Amino acid sequence: MLYAVVDIETTGSYAAGNGITEIGIVIHDGTKVINFYESLVNPHFPIPYFIQRLTGIDNSMVANAPSFGEIAGQVFELIQDKIFVAHNVNFDYSFVKHHLQSAGYDLDTKKLCTVRLARKVLPGLNGYSLGKLTQTLGINHGNHHRAGGDALATADLLTIILNKDTDNVVNGMLKGKNSEQYLPPHLPVEDLEHLPSTPGVYYFYNIAGKAIYVGKAKNIRRRVKSHFSNNKTNRQKQDFLRETHRISYKECATELMANILESAEIRRLWPIHNRSQRGFLPEFGLYTYEDMQGYKRFAVEKIRRSHKPIYTFNTIAEGHLRLREMVEEFGLCRRLCNLITSTDCGCENHPEPAEYNTHADEAINWIKKHLPTFALIDKGIDDNDYSCILVVEGNLFGMGYLNDKKQQLKNIETIRQTIEPLQDNDYIRNLVFRHASEYPEKCVQF
Repeated sequence: MLYAVVDIETTGSYAAGNGITEIGIVIHDGTKVINFYESLVNPHFPIPYFIQRLTGIDNSMVANAPSFGEIAGQVFELIQDKIFVAHNVNFDYSFVKHHLQSAGYDLDTKKLCTVRLARKVLPGLNGYSLGKLTQTLGINHGNHHRAGGDALATADLLTIILNKDTDNVVNGMLKGKNSEQYLPPHLPVEDLEHLPSTPGVYYFYNIAGKAIYVGKAKNIRRRVKSHFSNNKTNRQKQDFLRETHRISYKECATELMANILESAEIRRLWPIHNRSQRGFLPEFGLYTYEDMQGYKRFAVEKIRRSHKPIYTFNTIAEGHLRLREMVEEFGLCRRLCNLITSTDCGCENHPEPAEYNTHADEAINWIKKHLPTFALIDKGIDDNDYSCILVVEGNLFGMGYLNDKKQQLKNIETIRQTIEPLQDNDYIRNLVFRHASEYPEKCVQF
């Protein structure tokens, strides 16, 4: 069995938008090195300054180097019939495969990650970066952060792993399509094995324990595995592989609850890799106040933390549309609703404040009447409870689980005290109302 131990230097973190600046390949027969190849590569991308400082490779060094397309045939011949080995193999493999494909070569080989192998075969070490491993194991590691030096050091590490592999870990990794090969190098496989096949929300954490991504799933285990089940070259995939050190999860009784919890958790944690749903927080609210003449006025304004709005909207246009409905329905004054600035509001026989405020109060009651209060009851996580999503006056109050449905549904205050409050937003609200309209039999009105 022959191994191609590969290391590359690049202009960035993901293959689809970056180039290779250097490649080193060590051919290893399981005992010793039998061939070595190294070449600078012109990436036809400018090399960022911080990478120049890290690797020592600057733009002038690669200006006259061959492009990857010029050496692709030689690279492919060296590695195509061997086991592809690298320290954090998914990174190197994604770049080499992507750039070989661009040159017309289809790479499809088995892979081994020396980070994952070292964790299994050499447990209990202080760290598993290439620098720490070479220092701990006494491996000669010249030319740090250069492709040739790192590839030779990784080959020596592979020799040690193969010699100490008394539990046949390497062969286990190579059997069939071992899903562990696709995992982030620092992620314990136990984190994946313990995931349930139920609805819920999952969390990816970086080395510092900060959540970097939150996702929802109908089947947590299957969804998490799908993040690592291929070798995509896009930025998010490679960031996940590089940064994920731990995974946790929260089970939910239903897929709807998973959707709600995901949205709430994104707003609580603001993970760096969650880019969707950021625009769903309501920005405007319908407020009422009394002016100096004693008239109750309405206004759609930016949400203010110090004042609770009658209702919230994602856009000011939605709020003005609702205000115009109130004007038509209850004969309110457009000027007193801040829909026009002109003193000539067009109202005939403008009523006195007391009479006008009666109409304003009717409008407020009309809004609240048309904003339902109900509980959406569904199956629980087990047979001993029921899931409950509570909407109060058209806004999501929260969700949780009831263990005595008949008794607890008699009193809305009991439900409020039982479930967990959540921040409302248009996205969640629309999900809940859509589900309630599709399954009216699950709704308990208050």
